[in-house]
Amino acid sequence: MTNKTFARSEPDEYSLNPNCDPSDAEHHHGNQLSAHTHVHDEESLRRIVNRLSRIEGHIRGIKTMVQESRPCPDVLVQIAAVRGALNRVARIILDEHLSECIGRAAQEGKIEVEIEELKAALDRFLP
Repeated sequence: MTNKTFARSEPDEYSLNPNCDPSDAEHHHGNQLSAHTHVHDEESLRRIVNRLSRIEGHIRGIKTMVQESRPCPDVLVQIAAVRGALNRVARIILDEHLSECIGRAAQEGKIEVEIEELKAALDRFLP
């Protein structure tokens, strides 16, 4: 299993931190370290990154549609598709968090802190 380190690059975005050693497994919330190590297997990371890459390409396609003055309803349909794809990625990440990270925090005796962090993230995520 290979570890990746995530850092918040902007208030609402997470990205791989290129300055971190991939063997580190710290998970960052804003400028603070999380109470748990955040470890995902390489296959899981690959699937998530592939989905995000497809979404990124889809967004570039929408930008091209706007630049070409394509009909607004067509653009809106594509925006809805991107929203759906992002929601599916979020669901995958949430499912993995619940099964892996919450379980790990429970084993380490840090479940309360982990649940509070999840609640804070969901408050920002959910409309």
